[in-house]
Amino acid sequence: MKNRLSYIIWLLLAPLAVAAGVLLAGEQGTAVAVFALVLLALAPLLFTFEKKKHTAGEITVLAALVAFAAASRMALFALPGVKPVTAVVIFAGMLLGKEAGFAVGALSALVSGFAFGIGGFTPFQMLAWGLCGLLAGILAPFLKKLPALLLYGALSGAAFSLVMDVWTVFSADGVFTLPRFLGTLGASLPFTVLYAFTNVVFLWLLRKPANRILGRLQRRYGIFSPGEK
Repeated sequence: MKNRLSYIIWLLLAPLAVAAGVLLAGEQGTAVAVFALVLLALAPLLFTFEKKKHTAGEITVLAALVAFAAASRMALFALPGVKPVTAVVIFAGMLLGKEAGFAVGALSALVSGFAFGIGGFTPFQMLAWGLCGLLAGILAPFLKKLPALLLYGALSGAAFSLVMDVWTVFSADGVFTLPRFLGTLGASLPFTVLYAFTNVVFLWLLRKPANRILGRLQRRYGIFSPGEK
């Protein structure tokens, strides 16, 4: 019960951090939201640092996944809507646990932001990718079957675009209205469809390598073993 309550509080704080960034606006709001989300992403690892035998190894794996996700985003910068970041984040949550999924998602957005620029949109990216990884960890037993995984990938791609549409509306003048949001959804529909489709493709292509590599790490080194998720 205590763990469930801590997770509920943790999940409530994430969107509140983004809301704080919107309310404060400007560079100050962005800095506050980004800093809060980084703390939330790392909190589970920091709290268990002294208790878990393989924490150093787990941090190394998380860092490698974040680097891979950020590098893949930068490598395909010329192709809008074609990014494997969401797929990498989903595999992190599905194979390593919900905390790892949130951490890889949030930190991938931040690290790649140093190349693309960090602004008011960054906390929204961190939240969207973080929640994609978190939910993948929660739904992991159901995502073992390929059709379920691909469906989740398509929905995650669409959800990421939807969250960014919320930012687009706020970025105009700080006022959010339903007609504006619906208009933004319509304008971004081609991008949303493309991103959801390419996310499905990346999941299909990376599924076997991800299972093999991350599964071997679990078996050989006990990193993110099922009992520790």
